[in-house]
Amino acid sequence: MAAILFKWVLVSWLSWMHPFYVGVTEVQHNQPEKTLEISIKLFIDDFERGLTDQYKTAVDLSNPKDPKQTETWVFQYIQNNFKLKVDGKPVQLEFVGYEKEREAAWCYVQVKGIGFVQKMELTNTLLYNVLNQQIHLIHLNANNLRKSGKIMFPERQFSASF
Repeated sequence: MAAILFKWVLVSWLSWMHPFYVGVTEVQHNQPEKTLEISIKLFIDDFERGLTDQYKTAVDLSNPKDPKQTETWVFQYIQNNFKLKVDGKPVQLEFVGYEKEREAAWCYVQVKGIGFVQKMELTNTLLYNVLNQQIHLIHLNANNLRKSGKIMFPERQFSASF
């Protein structure tokens, strides 16, 4: 019992000493609706740091002083740091919204008018302006296939063919 407790305390202490900076991006092709549904999960404190650094003003995603301005900043930040190409052509992101879930922020964007997908190319530099240890786990879903990968700072791109 003491050995299990010691291991748990050691792992907890090490994770406190060496925090992880991981975001998750999920791109789901909804073929019947001809859309790409994109979900981006970031730790809220890191995301607020990135937004504050970018816009030179304190940003609070949990209790925004001006919710419309905060949504504008969130979407602009995503547009500046997240690019997607489908079959070699850049696509236009449309902001759906964001929400807080415990210590994470979920951001939702979509792309309309995508009937078929053969290849997706993603560039993701979210939080690179404040974290040089950022890791992004990427999941691309199309044609009943799931392709996953990882982008670690300073890497920026991930692509998959379907």
